[in-house]
Amino acid sequence: MKRSDTTYAGPERSPNRAFMKAMGLNDSDLKNYMVGVAAAWNEAGPCNIHVLSLANHTKEGIRSKSGTPRVFTTPVVIDGIAMGTEGMKYSLVSRELIANTIELTVNAHGYDGFAALSGCDKTSPGMMMAMARMNIPSIVMYSGTTLPGYFKGKQIAVGDLFEAVGAYMNGKMTEQDFKLMEDNAIPTAGACGGLYTANTMAMMTEVLGLALPGSASPPAVDGAKQKYAYQTGEAVMHLIENGLKPRDILTEESFYNAITVLMASGGSTNAVLHLLAIAHEAGLKLSLDDFDRISRKVPEIVNMKPSGEYVMADLNKIGGVPVLMKVLLEHGLLNGDQMTVTGKTIKENLQDIKIYTQGNIISEFDKPYSHDGGINILKGNLATEGGVFKSSASKVKYHKGPAKVFDSEEETFRAIKDRKIKPGDTVVIRYEGPKGGPGMREMLSVTSELIGEGLGDSVALITDGRFSGATRGIMIGHIAPEAMDGGAIAIVRDGDMIEIDGPNRKINLLVDEDEIKNRLKEWKKPEIRYKTGLLNQYAKLVTSSSMGAVME
Repeated sequence: MKRSDTTYAGPERSPNRAFMKAMGLNDSDLKNYMVGVAAAWNEAGPCNIHVLSLANHTKEGIRSKSGTPRVFTTPVVIDGIAMGTEGMKYSLVSRELIANTIELTVNAHGYDGFAALSGCDKTSPGMMMAMARMNIPSIVMYSGTTLPGYFKGKQIAVGDLFEAVGAYMNGKMTEQDFKLMEDNAIPTAGACGGLYTANTMAMMTEVLGLALPGSASPPAVDGAKQKYAYQTGEAVMHLIENGLKPRDILTEESFYNAITVLMASGGSTNAVLHLLAIAHEAGLKLSLDDFDRISRKVPEIVNMKPSGEYVMADLNKIGGVPVLMKVLLEHGLLNGDQMTVTGKTIKENLQDIKIYTQGNIISEFDKPYSHDGGINILKGNLATEGGVFKSSASKVKYHKGPAKVFDSEEETFRAIKDRKIKPGDTVVIRYEGPKGGPGMREMLSVTSELIGEGLGDSVALITDGRFSGATRGIMIGHIAPEAMDGGAIAIVRDGDMIEIDGPNRKINLLVDEDEIKNRLKEWKKPEIRYKTGLLNQYAKLVTSSSMGAVME
């Protein structure tokens, strides 16, 4: 008996079938497997503008294997547009809404499985969370990156434009050049071009085994994307027929593989949150300690923006994610026995992959860009549960300086703009965590302003909020416990000395422990900033960033 039979089979379901026939389906269609096609789509930005057209190719792939596809859409928040505004508080929330939307639509309509087409930052993790949670045959495909822009003959991505804002506002860039960069930063449909969050999580779809090998790296405008969309439709039918489910694929070892690729690539810190959340939905134990352990043994070998030179389209030219995985597999850093949606193991999928480099996009293994992973997990009295430092995106790994404390991103941005931040300072932004924000905003506007001011190597920033994958500098995010939960970040005062020690994985408030205890006793928890609506609900349900900021 098919899963969909409970909804569409038998005399008692005649009214149900009548609804379907009103849309042109016939009895034969209704006897087939009913397969959802979740398309993360809206017209809010270019990242997902093409996803509905890809969904048509996925539908054809499903039909070719005698399935009946049904397309539905999920929410999308375009992070680059929401950045620096109140709208950014909805970004991480959208990840949960995407997972919930898929669960709602697929279960309410009795589908036998689903294919999910992702794009901007939160769509891939949200869709993989739904796959892990529901554990029915399903597959994900990333809809693709934009092509690089060009400015005065140099390849750029949107992160360069965010940094140009600070340069322009401080008289270090002409209005003509600023406009030229704006007009050329994002030339096509697709998500941000560098190894920011969308492209990092696209890598994770392949490494976790939930997407077809090679499907992540082709740009949105590449014809290969249509081919992969069709094959994704075929593949979900094979999964349904063979009964292969996400939890047959997702194991602790598959997450260790994903963390390995994250560290080797120097990808976005947001992947830490998302991998924790996907593992949680799969019923697996994954912790920040796993990220720290793997970071210490995996070299960073990928040269992509923001810490490097190249973009996702360049990685695609040399074979995409499978080439990187093959390098790591050959050096004993990946578990090749993990199952994938192809019905084959990682090792089997990579058997015929040839390794070659082009323009040093992937370094020689014995000549890495860094001898440890691109992300470090820091702990100390300021972050007893942990904080996340993208060391690959910072020339400076150690910083000790006085705190300049702010209770919101907006306050901080004004202070930087008014030149109240000086070299050597440690900027502290609190009450921007999952509960405190609510929503754990990314701070790209603030970090880019610091870069634009020329303070990127001399000023550190710590926050219980998040950073964009495009962020670079001495930036430590995801400080947990967050201020709203009474973490030590809540009681930091202007002038307190803070020590950030990347090599030794430490972050400490250099204040007497008795003084810290007294301040914590005096601290009073503020009220939730939003009294009604979605953000109020989220603040009441969300967990610590050290647990992936999942809702419970």
